[in-house]
Amino acid sequence: MNKLNIPVITIDGPSATGKGTLAASLAAHLGFHLLDSGSLYRILGVAVARAGLSLDEPEVIAQLARNLDIQFGLHGSGSVALDGEDVSIVIRTDLGSDMASKVGAIPAAREALLDRQLAFRQGPGLVADGRDMGTVVFPDASVKFYLTASTEARAQRRYKQLLDKGIDAIFLALLQELDERDKRDRNRSVSPMQPASDAIVIDTTELGRSEVMEQVLSWVKEALAREP
Repeated sequence: MNKLNIPVITIDGPSATGKGTLAASLAAHLGFHLLDSGSLYRILGVAVARAGLSLDEPEVIAQLARNLDIQFGLHGSGSVALDGEDVSIVIRTDLGSDMASKVGAIPAAREALLDRQLAFRQGPGLVADGRDMGTVVFPDASVKFYLTASTEARAQRRYKQLLDKGIDAIFLALLQELDERDKRDRNRSVSPMQPASDAIVIDTTELGRSEVMEQVLSWVKEALAREP
């Protein structure tokens, strides 16, 4: 099958808007593959920090990105491994989140990870979760969503997520970090975070997971019904 004929559903937006949960649930419901592009940037960010590399070395970071040994599911469903080590929790810490945003602002690093992301497009279909999935990586997606929510609601969600995983967190610090990351992601020179012109924008501030899923499924079914 021509890869361009394989349906793709993109879910973009800032962190803690419910993208990851929605993408995983939607992929499971449809029997589609799942691309969590944020994990790739988080893994790269952690690898850069561990290697002690400077963010002023874009080509060195790009080379590292091309050679990363990443495996999904090696240590169980939903796990992420770097060089065989389970880094599922590490990449979800403040370090992983902050470094993901910083390396994501490096054009050479984004280009190096592009081919890895495109390779996830396999039959019967793909749900891609990220920040530029609908604008840059899969501009021909069958249907595109952009999730948003108030910074306060997102900080509260992230705070609860971290505590549930046994990771210490300070709410006000999370609020500030989210605000700083949003500014960095929106203002970067390459692939700034913004809704695709044809994306369906959903504000999840007051919506539960099931409500978001219900809305999205109705649009997805309609879009897939139009597929040749």
